[in-house]
Amino acid sequence: MPGTTDTSSTNSQPPTVYHGRSVFGQAPTFDLDTFSNRDFLVKDFVETLSDSANSPNRKSGPANQANTFDPKPLIRTFENALNRMVDISGDLEHRENELAAAVRRAESQHGKTMQSARSKLEQDMVQFENLETSLSGNDQNSVSRTVKIGQKLEELDRQKALAEESRFLIQCWLEVSERGEMFMLEDKRRQAGGEAMVRCANIARQLMRISQRLDSRSWPQVNGASVQINGVNGDHGPGRKKQQRHNTRELIEKFSETLEKDLLKSFDDSYRRENFDGMYDCAKVLYDFNSGASVIGAFVNQHQFFIDRSQLITEEVGGEAESWERLADPDAEPPDVEPSLQALIEEVKIVAQEESGIIKRAFPYAEQVMTKFLQRVFQQSIQQRLEMVLEKSNTVSSLAFLRSLQAARSTISTLIDDLKIHGLIEAPEPASPQITTMLDQQLDDLFVPYFAGSAYIEKEKRNLEELYSSLLFKFTIFHSRRRKVPTTLMKSLAKSGSEMLASARDAYVERLDSSDLAPAQKKMLLRIAGLKDAENAGAQTEIEVSTEDGVLSTTNAKRMLKWLAEAVGRGLELNGGNETAKDVSALLHILITNMAEIYLETALDAANDLALSQENTTKSEPDLSYVPTLKPAITIMHLLSTFIHTVLLPLAASNMSIRKEMTRSTTQMLENLENKVNNILQHSIDVILNWTSRLLANQKKTDFRPRDDASATPTAYMELLQTPTCQSVYTFLSRLHPLFLASITPGTNLTAFLTEVGLGFRSLLFSHFQKFNVNAAGGIMVTKDLTKYIEVLRSWELGEEFEAGLEALMEIGHLFVVGPEALRERVRGYREKGMWEAGVLRGFVARREDAGSVGVQSVLSML
Repeated sequence: MPGTTDTSSTNSQPPTVYHGRSVFGQAPTFDLDTFSNRDFLVKDFVETLSDSANSPNRKSGPANQANTFDPKPLIRTFENALNRMVDISGDLEHRENELAAAVRRAESQHGKTMQSARSKLEQDMVQFENLETSLSGNDQNSVSRTVKIGQKLEELDRQKALAEESRFLIQCWLEVSERGEMFMLEDKRRQAGGEAMVRCANIARQLMRISQRLDSRSWPQVNGASVQINGVNGDHGPGRKKQQRHNTRELIEKFSETLEKDLLKSFDDSYRRENFDGMYDCAKVLYDFNSGASVIGAFVNQHQFFIDRSQLITEEVGGEAESWERLADPDAEPPDVEPSLQALIEEVKIVAQEESGIIKRAFPYAEQVMTKFLQRVFQQSIQQRLEMVLEKSNTVSSLAFLRSLQAARSTISTLIDDLKIHGLIEAPEPASPQITTMLDQQLDDLFVPYFAGSAYIEKEKRNLEELYSSLLFKFTIFHSRRRKVPTTLMKSLAKSGSEMLASARDAYVERLDSSDLAPAQKKMLLRIAGLKDAENAGAQTEIEVSTEDGVLSTTNAKRMLKWLAEAVGRGLELNGGNETAKDVSALLHILITNMAEIYLETALDAANDLALSQENTTKSEPDLSYVPTLKPAITIMHLLSTFIHTVLLPLAASNMSIRKEMTRSTTQMLENLENKVNNILQHSIDVILNWTSRLLANQKKTDFRPRDDASATPTAYMELLQTPTCQSVYTFLSRLHPLFLASITPGTNLTAFLTEVGLGFRSLLFSHFQKFNVNAAGGIMVTKDLTKYIEVLRSWELGEEFEAGLEALMEIGHLFVVGPEALRERVRGYREKGMWEAGVLRGFVARREDAGSVGVQSVLSML
């Protein structure tokens, strides 16, 4: 190629083309780096070659102005570039071969290195196994020399330490016994560090034992003689002086006291610096002085928790007034435990869990310290605050006291359960049996004063009696006034009932006037009783009562059961145990007395008295206003029976004698109430039938035998739907059904009652229609009346057995309407069906106006 240029391309630039002065342009120069550049593009490379071929030096003359294409420069340029690329490819192949050879040599060297390392590792492992075998003594022929040397060195070190300790102990004893001094121990005590304290304490204990053995004069005499130990008299043994100049016991004890104070101070300093190892050493030494009582007392008494709480112990029990009112309200859900007691319990939980970790690290006898700490927490902080809360609640009301007691017991029980689960010094495992037993004992000790004897159940009984008396106060006032009206029947029962109500009322008024009744409780009881102030309760004549105050209320009954259920649940939680059956029996007695005797029996007796008074009424329709009393009475009886059998009786299963007595009392009570309800129903039947009989007695003789003298009379008579007497009876009986339907729950009882009334009414109708002579027109009226009577009876819930009675009633009208021949056939059919007795059927037929005719007489002869 003509002309060369010493130019080189960069890694980031395309090849540079240089143009000389010759006719043909110089070919571009490039090397391997040109193609290694990341920015290399074939297109750019080719364009550069093309541009270098079309150099301006190749253009000449006007003939070239026509842009004639000349391929020769391009051919030469690309041939030169191709030759250069062949050279570069050869260089690249040479370099690749050199690198491949270098890689093969490196791999060979690496394999040799790995083989050498593997061999060396295997040798080292064999040597290690041999060393391990020799150290573990598995070799039966020889024991490891290293182990023997180590054991020998340890034995020599122990002997040296023991010799030094003995030498120092002898020097200390000679110093205290001969010179009455303890400078050596004092110097040791003044050395910094807890280890020196521990060593001094150990030496002091050993000196005390030596003094007891060798210096008996320093110790108390027994029966006037010196103490002798192992047959050696400390004062008169060989080589001993006749008189001891110093009291070694006092000197050693004095030093021990000083040392104990220093140890306690060192323990306290370590506690403040959180040096648990130092605390552990001090506590371990102090345990030998007095079983650790001093260090335990110092740790517990100086704890910041008790210091802070001692300043707050005189703090008044607070709380919002609304919370205390809710606590005393039997109808409101009780609030949680008193806030200050709740805060204390939460703080105790946190402190106990945090301190358990410190105690575990600081004391070798951590369980004993944890026990003392928790005992102090329960017996001081919690007990004092609990007493203050209960005293405050007792000034509010009996119910507030009982609810506060329950809430406190539940909250403290939860605290104890949480501590047991946490484990304290055994964390994360559950607490040890000793800690668990101690916590349970603390819980029992806190509440023992409130459950001793029968104190708790008596308070529950008094609370229920006060609430029941308040709720039933106006009820008892209403019925006590009612019973002042003289009656002629059952005077003795009425008198005893009045005395019971008066006794309950007087007891309630006396309780309200009592000075030991808290103002808040008095206010609550008056609110329940519906009174404004206590003075009105004492003046019975000033208390306004209405009819609503004297009727039964299922709402009040449910309130009474709810209050008792709360008392039962509280008793099981607080005082559950061997006395549960006895307590439940006492609560059952209160329930029967108030709910069954004072409430239900009084209302049923009032209804019964009114029913009795209406049996013989003749001037006006009987007053059945007592009937609505039956439905709430039956409902309350059902609630009462269900509550007793579901809640109370199962709780007395542990004591069969008490359970039998409770079952007997319950059965007797329910039978008594059921008898009263049955008596009222029976009296109601008598009242209904008596008044119905009174209405039927108004039937005129001409109603079923109209006269034929006036031509207009028969037509007008036949247009009547029923007789006036039938209309009055129908109206009366129609009013009865919705009244009793609303008072007796539909079912067997209502069906039995209405069936009994229906049977009595049917008997009245049988007798009624046998009293009147009936002609043909009257027979039609009899049929109309009977249709009306049957209509009202069919609207009732009667038993299936009464269907035949309705059919028999309908047939009465036919006996007066049909002719003699048809009558004969009907009588024959009645006798075959057994629908009528011969005497009853003869009574109807004999009342036909044509009873004297031959045809009717033949029918009568059949009967």
